[in-house]
Amino acid sequence: MSNMVGIGPFITIPLIIASMGGPQCMLGWVLGAVIALCDGLVWSELAASMPATGGTYVYLREAFRSTKLGGILPFLFIWQFIFSGPLEIASGYIGFAQYVGYFWQGMGTGATRAVSMSVGVLVIVLLYRRVTSIGKLTVVLWAGMLITVLWVIFAGLSHFNKNVVFDFPPNAFRFSTGFVAGLGSATLIAIYDFMGYYDICYVGGEVRNPGRVIPRSIIYSVLAVATIYALTNLGLIAVVPWREAVHSKFIASDFMAKLYGPRAASGVTVLVLWTALASVFALLFGYSRIPYAAALNGDFFKIFARLHPRGEFPHVSLLVMGGLSIVACLWTLDDVITALVTSRIIIQFIGQIFALGYLRKTRPEMPRPFRMWLYPLPSAIAFLGWAFLFLTSGWKFAGFGLLTLAAGVGAYWIHESQRSSDRE
Repeated sequence: MSNMVGIGPFITIPLIIASMGGPQCMLGWVLGAVIALCDGLVWSELAASMPATGGTYVYLREAFRSTKLGGILPFLFIWQFIFSGPLEIASGYIGFAQYVGYFWQGMGTGATRAVSMSVGVLVIVLLYRRVTSIGKLTVVLWAGMLITVLWVIFAGLSHFNKNVVFDFPPNAFRFSTGFVAGLGSATLIAIYDFMGYYDICYVGGEVRNPGRVIPRSIIYSVLAVATIYALTNLGLIAVVPWREAVHSKFIASDFMAKLYGPRAASGVTVLVLWTALASVFALLFGYSRIPYAAALNGDFFKIFARLHPRGEFPHVSLLVMGGLSIVACLWTLDDVITALVTSRIIIQFIGQIFALGYLRKTRPEMPRPFRMWLYPLPSAIAFLGWAFLFLTSGWKFAGFGLLTLAAGVGAYWIHESQRSSDRE
């Protein structure tokens, strides 16, 4: 839950309102929660059956190990992660820069990009050394943001005015192509905010009683965070009407300024900035280790397995992931979020759904401490949900996902050629 909350809702609420043009955007939160919950059941069964550290990388490799897909799919997952991971980190950099705008009034697009890219350079510098422990620091900072979220909920709901909150524009629920596209966009942004419900699966090998703990961790987190997000959204637009909120770059600051004045607004802005910095620090630290681990196993380009000669940290992987995240700051926040989600859909989310079905069919004897409820209905709902998000993301972002996938296929054959040369 601490990973799921963070800065996300304070940078995306204006975007999700804009996607549907009013408080009917709450439908996106609901649909996003349904997709996350159904997809979480896919993760739960796979992680409980294969409680190893690595998550999707392990599930794809083990599910299809007797086929040709057993080699290429894990590679493609790491390949797309090289692109999607930096996009996720960049969203934190951009969000940081937006909240700097509360203090730097009139900050233009160029300055915003300069600030976000500068934060990216700073994070690389901070991580370009041996780092022994960041867990306690990040948990404390995320707990502080959770307190802020609860403060927003309490303050907003104590000023609740249904005429302000449910001020729907004309024809808000009229079914049309535009309504469907808007719902897809709102749901995609909601999914971005829910991301993290599966993080426990990446460290499944370190979880005691994974068959019981992992499914409960995922299900409870999705339900709790869905409630928090819904109440936060309602609390914010109860104080900052949605027609104002949709144009805000620092909605939490505007909210506090309206209720408690500029000092409280400055305080919450500093807290948001601090949490954003902590989150991107932790993300780049963790994400730079994923290509490194795959390279050590021979499943990715061996250059990513290189360690710094003195600090003994994966400096090549760190520089690649960190550098791409800085470049991604040239995009707008909504473009970064859309590209991030769409680039993960085919290999990771849909790939896992097929992996689960394939395992059910070919390895019925496999121990399954947790079995998906009402199988295969949640798998079907998750598949339809991910397909809906991919198809409504727009040709530019769907094309980005397909192009990175096609490039990954080419990169895989280059990697296999290198491996064959090394064996010879």
